[in-house]
Amino acid sequence: MTAPRTLIVCMSIHHQNTARVASAIAGILHADIRSPAEISPQTISDYDLIGFGSGIYFGQFHAALRKWIDDIPSDLRRHQNAFVFSTAGLPSLWWLWQRSIEPKLRKKGFDVVDGFHCSGFDTVGPLRLLGGLNRRHPDDRDLANAQAFALQLLTKLSDADTANTLLSSL
Repeated sequence: MTAPRTLIVCMSIHHQNTARVASAIAGILHADIRSPAEISPQTISDYDLIGFGSGIYFGQFHAALRKWIDDIPSDLRRHQNAFVFSTAGLPSLWWLWQRSIEPKLRKKGFDVVDGFHCSGFDTVGPLRLLGGLNRRHPDDRDLANAQAFALQLLTKLSDADTANTLLSSL
């Protein structure tokens, strides 16, 4: 199975939690990893698959990533696969955060094919005084799960591509 040309646009600020997850995913997908400041939204047309990852900051994906998505020109809208991933101090609420970003991506012409989340070390505000939440996360198990996610993503996209190839030949 051939990996699609993949870009991961990632924001990871405080403890590099999300950067570690991005690296685990990128290792499987052979993806380029960039922050929103390092790459122009116009470059997405060079890629087959785009990953959007962020730590969760006050219940949302990082503002710079949200703005980067907003800045994707409307003339670049096309059927393009995407996935989202996040790390958070309260990972059980992942569905809220990812559900808030996925409509933005769909509006920009992406097919959000999957998502991943895991715990991240969180020391924001008063949590710092208590030693933080999820110390030592993402851990080896979280990173192995991120790699398994990337493998599942490859399988899912491979099957979709095979199906599309078969359908187009009819």
